[in-house]
Amino acid sequence: MTGETKERLRHPEKAHKPDNPIRRKPPWIRVKAPGSPVYHETRQVVREHNLHTVCEEAACPNIGECWSQRHATMMIMGEICTRACSFCHVATGRPRALDPFEPVNVAQAVKKLGLRHVVITSVDRDDLTDGGAEHFAQTIRAVRRKCPETTIEVLTPDFLRCPPSALEAVVEARPDVFNHNLETVPGLYPEVRPGARYFHSLRLLQRIKELDPAMFTKSGIMVGLGEERQAVLQVMDDQRAADVDFLTVGQYLQPTRKHHAVARFVTPDEFKDYETAAYAKGFLMVSATPLTRSSYHAGDDFRRLREARLAKLGGG
Repeated sequence: MTGETKERLRHPEKAHKPDNPIRRKPPWIRVKAPGSPVYHETRQVVREHNLHTVCEEAACPNIGECWSQRHATMMIMGEICTRACSFCHVATGRPRALDPFEPVNVAQAVKKLGLRHVVITSVDRDDLTDGGAEHFAQTIRAVRRKCPETTIEVLTPDFLRCPPSALEAVVEARPDVFNHNLETVPGLYPEVRPGARYFHSLRLLQRIKELDPAMFTKSGIMVGLGEERQAVLQVMDDQRAADVDFLTVGQYLQPTRKHHAVARFVTPDEFKDYETAAYAKGFLMVSATPLTRSSYHAGDDFRRLREARLAKLGGG
C-alpha cells in the first residue's frame, strides 16, 4: 500500500481536495529523526498497553526528543476522530467503542514510564452523548490511584453538543491543568476548524474557572495559517478575559498535501514578540516558539506555572 493510499484511508474527507504543495522547512524548525534506545523503550510501553499517543497520530515533530525522555502524551478513546479539521493529521471516520480497560492501561503505562507529569488528550467523539467526558474522568482517577505523585494535565475536546454535566465531570475529577486549544483565530475557523465554534471554546475555558477557580487553565494556538498579528493579539485578550493562565503558540506544520497549506513560517523573533506581548497581558506562563506544542516540556512548564502563581499570590 502506497503512502498516498494510506493517507486517503486516514482522511477520506480530504481526498477530493486539491493538493497544497508542502513548503521546505527553515533551519530553525528542523529536528533529528527519532531512534535512541529510550525512544524505543517508550514505544514498547505504549504498544504493550494497547495505547495511542498524539505524538504519533498527529505526527508531532518533537516525538524523538520527548520519547527519548520517556515523555509520551496519551491519546484516549481511540485513534479515529469524528471531526475533519483541515490542519490535523489524526484519522477521521467512525470510531470504535470505548475500551473499558483503557483508563487502567494508561495508569499502568504512566507508572512504568515513571512520569512525574502526564498529558492526557483525546480525539473528538461527537458520537458519544457526553463527548467522552466520563472516560476522561475515569482515566484521571485511575492515574491518581496508581501514581498519586504524578501531576495530570488534560487536553480535551470542546464537548460542543454535550450537556453541561460533561465538562463538570472532568473538572470534578480534578486534573492539575485543564487545557483546551482554540487552535487559530476566529476568522479562520470555517476553513481550519469547521466542526468547532470559537466562542463556545472560549466559554468552555471560562466555565472551568467558574467551576474551580483554583484549577490551572491552558490554551494554545498555531500560527502560520494565514492569520494577522492583530488577530493573534485579540485571541490573547479573549483568553485573558476567560482567565486562562497558560498560553502556547507554535508554528503550524502541514502534514500532507491534502491539509491546509502553510501560509508562512513565523520567525523566532516574531515568536519572542508574541511571548512578550502575552506576558504583558497577564498570562502566568507562556511558551511561544516554532516547535511549541501543547504537551512539549509540559511537566517543566507546569512546575514553573505553579511557581508563577505562588509568586503572584505572594506579591512577588
